Amino acid sequence: MSTHAATVSWQRGDAAFVDNRYSRAHRWRFDGGADIAAAASPDVVPAALTDARAVDPEEAFVASIASCHMLWFLSLAAQGGWRVDAYDDDAVGHMAPIRPGRLAFREVVLRPRIAFGGERQPDAAAIAALHDDAHDRCFIANSVRCDVRVEQP
Repeated sequence: MSTHAATVSWQRGDAAFVDNRYSRAHRWRFDGGADIAAAASPDVVPAALTDARAVDPEEAFVASIASCHMLWFLSLAAQGGWRVDAYDDDAVGHMAPIRPGRLAFREVVLRPRIAFGGERQPDAAAIAALHDDAHDRCFIANSVRCDVRVEQP
């Protein structure tokens, strides 16, 4: 079993706080030194209380699934002898009510565009099999309750 950690830091600053008009901007710090600006989604709180340029938890959720899937796909493609030159994914997560006043991700859709190089090119069936295997091995996808699916271009 492995352990993964993140430090999430927020400071009130000069906001009153109890009026619920405090900044939702904060920092995510990781063991490798990455320091990421984070904030609540502007879809969740008024724009004046967040930083639209920062990563929000909902975006990070979608990105973590897409990243995990991509890393497994690349590993499996390399093991299969296919050279991947580029991989881009415009992943999107869809939230919906699960009960009154509560939302959850119901689906994350991965939309990878993959450029293969070299003489050996996988056919559509081989690419689909790589995606199926990557999804099956993705730690993040195995940890979430929502559906994760891949749309081929």
